[in-house]
Amino acid sequence: MHIVGRKTVMEDFGTKPSPVDIKKCSVMHAGVMPIGRGSMAVQNGKGPLANLMRGDGLYPVFQPIVALCDGSIYSHEALIRGPMGTALAGPDALLSAAAREGMNFEFENVCVAVALKRWGNLGQSGRLFVNVSAAVLVQCLTHFGRDALLQLVLGFGVLPRMLVLEITEYERVEDMDALANVVSDIRSAGVALALDDFGDGRSSLRLWAQLKPEIVKIDKYFTKDISQHADKLKTIQALQQIASIFNTELVAEGIETEADLRVLRDLGITYGQGYLLGRPAAQPREQIETVALNVMRDPRVAVFPELTRASQIGQIRRSAVIEAPCVGLTTTNNELAALFLNHKDLHGLAVVDGTRPVGIINRSRFMNEYSKLYYREVSGRKTCLKHVNFEPRLVEREHNVEELIGILTSDDQRYLTDGFIVTHNGRYIGLGTGDQLVRSVTEKRVEAARHANPLTFLPGNVPISLHIERLLKSGVEFVACYADLNNFKPFNDQYGYWRGDEMIRLVARLALSHCDPQRDFVGHVGGDDFIILYQSDDWQLQCEKIVNEFASCAIDLFDSSAREAGGIHAEDRHGVSRFFPLTTISIGAVKINRDDYFNAEQVASAAARAKHDAKIHGAGLLIRDVSDFSCR
Repeated sequence: MHIVGRKTVMEDFGTKPSPVDIKKCSVMHAGVMPIGRGSMAVQNGKGPLANLMRGDGLYPVFQPIVALCDGSIYSHEALIRGPMGTALAGPDALLSAAAREGMNFEFENVCVAVALKRWGNLGQSGRLFVNVSAAVLVQCLTHFGRDALLQLVLGFGVLPRMLVLEITEYERVEDMDALANVVSDIRSAGVALALDDFGDGRSSLRLWAQLKPEIVKIDKYFTKDISQHADKLKTIQALQQIASIFNTELVAEGIETEADLRVLRDLGITYGQGYLLGRPAAQPREQIETVALNVMRDPRVAVFPELTRASQIGQIRRSAVIEAPCVGLTTTNNELAALFLNHKDLHGLAVVDGTRPVGIINRSRFMNEYSKLYYREVSGRKTCLKHVNFEPRLVEREHNVEELIGILTSDDQRYLTDGFIVTHNGRYIGLGTGDQLVRSVTEKRVEAARHANPLTFLPGNVPISLHIERLLKSGVEFVACYADLNNFKPFNDQYGYWRGDEMIRLVARLALSHCDPQRDFVGHVGGDDFIILYQSDDWQLQCEKIVNEFASCAIDLFDSSAREAGGIHAEDRHGVSRFFPLTTISIGAVKINRDDYFNAEQVASAAARAKHDAKIHGAGLLIRDVSDFSCR
């Protein structure tokens, strides 16, 4: 609701709330609020947009905002359109025309008035979202106060408590405190507040914290294809945490696919908006699109996209840094020896120039020289520079541990024996050893493998457990399948890890190809063990296809002599040489009902026992019923 000036004269529609014409407005105190076509700027405008604004060329359409828990319509957003079939039909064209004709404020005034009038004429009792720029809102309330806004809204037959002002272009507000005061004022009148397009690059987290809006709309960049992008999912989960702090409900904009809707529903996003739910229309909707309603009524759980690597990279600060003393450029050999004798566990000492490290001295090499006959008498009082490696490996404390692999693989083995110097903003803070680095890298990779297997990039144990818990919580029936290879160890011993890895990747490809990516979850427990969590009805057929296709494809990984013989001769686990048939796959399947299992560990154990029985019986697929297990 833009304020174009306080001198404009318009007709007074009275003090009682009643239906009003857009051309009319209320005179408030010393100023006038020119909402609508009565503005002098609109009356005098000569462009095509001004002509539309003077007539009845602009009209609102309404798009539903839907509760994702059950598909009910929570509210509608009013969107302004121009005459169909003209150059000014769409919103982008209208906004561009407003900018060209210098009528941004006037255009917004008319849009607000058109939307309110139409909603009031329709006699709708539901909530209405109306877009208004932050600058206009501040001007309106600053000049005319809350009562003017209430009179305007009531005059159009709209209850303030059913109105949600959707703040746009809030990046232009220089005085956030003034906006916060205005928001507090209108909120006291029962009008709710929403922030539009949060996350589009213009939004302000400070504004969210300061205004504490009832609603925040998530920009469609983060919701589009969220079913395929784990980073977008993680971002929205972070926004959910912020929303819980400020007691804000979230609206996911731009929902256009069933897969995205299912993920957003299962994430617990409160409301959604998009073409899949309902396109903008001249009449408010009473029910959302059938295809969207079917998704929300479907009890099956979405398969969340997973990062193919750990999101948190290990850093030096998480590893043990030795807080060792250091020496200067003038330190003598006798002083250096005394330090090593007083710190018997030190593998070396850093040499610093002020606070900046310039080299490192290896303990073993120095002490071997220092212990030689007459060394102390001849060189004891000389500086230690002769023993300094002036090309040390310097590592910032925030450095990615994975990137330090170069130290372990470097041709210069001094990095392994001397270790490395740890710095913070270029200043010396301590030492690190090759052993510590190996442990850090190993721990980091083990932790990463719990989230995503480094060989297949499939979800590891942590996301597997989380998905099982979500399935159990939803109450949906599903099938837990545990897959394992038969005679894989002798194959791996015979042909080496390279071909063994290829066979494991074959299992991953087949499992993925025989799953619905929107319904079924494939996880890699480790080694040749896989978990498949089916919600698809044809799960048994898909498992049988995996078994048959693996037998057909895996044979190509054997040499021709092994293929002809039907297997290989290799040592068993006891070191005894015997014949092993060609590698096959066994799958144990368990039908899961929520009332029979209480946590992910029980489900995984039941599936593992079914897999064990499948291997013992030599079955490709073995199906167990819950009655076959004791789950308590």
